[in-house]
Amino acid sequence: MRRIQAGIHFIVWADSQGRIREFELSGHAGFAEEGQDIVCAGVSALSIAAINGLEYFLSVVPKVQEAEGHLTCQLGGVAEQELEKAQWILQTMKLGIEQIQMAYGQDYIFIDRRRWTPC
Repeated sequence: MRRIQAGIHFIVWADSQGRIREFELSGHAGFAEEGQDIVCAGVSALSIAAINGLEYFLSVVPKVQEAEGHLTCQLGGVAEQELEKAQWILQTMKLGIEQIQMAYGQDYIFIDRRRWTPC
């Protein structure tokens, strides 16, 4: 039987220029009991703030899907100049999540960087 690894899985899809086009978060950190888990709370706050910023500052709303323990956000149809604006938000979120990973360890957050290709 295969053991499923606990922790938050953060997948970032970036284009050839390093610009984030999509991200996905799934799982729970397991750092502490539900409602007391500061790793989960920090990652959640950063990702929701990023989505709120994208929805507020971009003319094209990103495609967002939410479910218990799962969040995806895809930029689609965003003009080049707005894509640059989105990067300030998305790169800041990514930096924050990387800092949480450094502070609390890779047992709680797994980061996977993937190459984004247009459909």
